[in-house]
Amino acid sequence: MKITSKSILRNIFLLISLGVILASCNGKLPGGDARKNPSDPALRVKQNVEQGKSFQLNEVFTDKSGVFDFASSNELWRASLDTIDFIPLVSANYSGGIIISDWYSKSPDQSLKITLRFLSNEIRSDAIVIKIFEKNCTSEQVCSVSENVGNLKDEIKKEILKKATLYKENQKQDN
Repeated sequence: MKITSKSILRNIFLLISLGVILASCNGKLPGGDARKNPSDPALRVKQNVEQGKSFQLNEVFTDKSGVFDFASSNELWRASLDTIDFIPLVSANYSGGIIISDWYSKSPDQSLKITLRFLSNEIRSDAIVIKIFEKNCTSEQVCSVSENVGNLKDEIKKEILKKATLYKENQKQDN
């Protein structure tokens, strides 16, 4: 077996690396001191939570308003899409909780645009915000856009809530 400078350098590097690794341990092995930690798992968990050494998934599985999981299971979302299905959509972002329609022409000089914003998964009147914008154009192609203050917004909201309630009742009956 021939000893070369390359093998000597490799052995020196391994010895130095091993020395650094062992020196960083400071004589402590990974894990906890059995004298400082209770033997009961429930007490250990409680102690870790108090010391901020915990990782919990409980909050992931709780039902909170504003958390949208699946569009097909959200009755309010489905009812909204079904109610305004006569208008082409520009954007429907389920995770962002917003639906924006394209301009819908009521007449050659008047168009509507509907924006729906979801604040909660719950079927309540304050869980959805609807804004309707009107664009009125003159014969000179001068257009003005303003928010609709009529009762159309209330009618659409009422229809969405009615459909969402029916969807929820049908789902309960199916289960």
